[in-house]
Amino acid sequence: MKYYCIGIKGSGMATLACLLKDLGNEVSGYDDAKDFKFTESGLQERNIPIFYDAHPIDPDTIVTYSKAFKEDHKEIKRVKELGLEIRAYNQVLGDITRMFRTIGVSGTHGKTTTTTMIYKVLNEAYGCNCFIGDGTGYLHPENSFLAIESDEFNKHFLAYSPKIAVVTNIEKEHMECYKDLEDILQTFEKFISHAEELVVLCGDNENVLKLKTSNPVLYYGFQDTNDAVIKNVVLNDAGCKFDLYINQEFYHAFELPLYGKHMILDAVSCILVCRYLNVDADVIHDVLKSFQNAKRRFAIEEVNGTVIMDDYAHHPTEIKVTLEAVRQKYPNKKLAVVFKPNTYSRTRDFYQDFADALNLADKCFLTEIDCNRETQEEYPGVSSKLIFDLLKNGEMIDENTISKLLEFEHEVICFMSCASIEHMRQNCIQCLKAHKK
Repeated sequence: MKYYCIGIKGSGMATLACLLKDLGNEVSGYDDAKDFKFTESGLQERNIPIFYDAHPIDPDTIVTYSKAFKEDHKEIKRVKELGLEIRAYNQVLGDITRMFRTIGVSGTHGKTTTTTMIYKVLNEAYGCNCFIGDGTGYLHPENSFLAIESDEFNKHFLAYSPKIAVVTNIEKEHMECYKDLEDILQTFEKFISHAEELVVLCGDNENVLKLKTSNPVLYYGFQDTNDAVIKNVVLNDAGCKFDLYINQEFYHAFELPLYGKHMILDAVSCILVCRYLNVDADVIHDVLKSFQNAKRRFAIEEVNGTVIMDDYAHHPTEIKVTLEAVRQKYPNKKLAVVFKPNTYSRTRDFYQDFADALNLADKCFLTEIDCNRETQEEYPGVSSKLIFDLLKNGEMIDENTISKLLEFEHEVICFMSCASIEHMRQNCIQCLKAHKK
């Protein structure tokens, strides 16, 4: 079959395109963004063509498109005028989940890291397919398992059919898509109802505890009320160590080259899934001990003594735990964060929480909001100023004023956003190299 993916450089769409290609389909795509994005690597490896202008499309092609592209986008209007079959992105992905023994990883935070962990352990043990939100997708028809990051945005994950489901945590998020927290909880309940084999839930999260299901459940966390309890935690500049007890019996000791208690929680959800699937504890331990995180998750580069970190964090909680993790790894360095807010709705809903999280840094350099699916006209009065006015030590920054970051030469500079911030990061690196000379 032939597929045409509009918005193919988006993290989810790029991954879906890779899976469709691996299934033997002919795949191409369109995007507005001509600059290289970190999601393109898999597309390039598979020689999937990307178009930026109108071009001929075979009439038997199936079209799917990213929700970041509105119905009045010129390319969507064009394919409709051509009379091509259009299928929703999550429906196409849902069909793929039904081809395998799928593990669906959901939650407000930690989906990408947890899915990557599960994929790497199962791939080492048996062979595993994956759909990961950093643009990583791989599929071999002979593999039994598929580990899939299951996004609650627009209730996409309700189209998926996991045999095993994980919920890492639940907070208010994507409130442009949900009426309230109760709506979010009901949607997660529908998602885990599909997981007839096992549901793995973080019992330390008060909202996750509200979920009801008739499927088998394992709760995990630091609290003694859980089925799987994390004990004897050591956090230092080398990472994390902990012991895991299941049903009050010692299971295994684990090490992670990662930082922050949130990473331990992600690892334990992975451990429980893989233990259920009969992976030996030593295999799980060895894979996690050498684990390398997903793209744009706590990605570190050192430039002439300055630590440059790149992270996808775009929700206040993600920013908070990531900055705390940076403090764990670099306790003796000053910390600056460059944050580019994404979406007007999230800024409107969480500007106080954003400021509280960003104030954990010694200084915050803030950009204007960068959003490709909302307009400021739809959210009058909403701008980065809402966050900026609450910062203890803040300064606005843009592509032309990147030299401001030289104030933190030889310290730590964290670039954080789910929007495109790579240009600013690269310009900072060049600025540091030039200043050294």
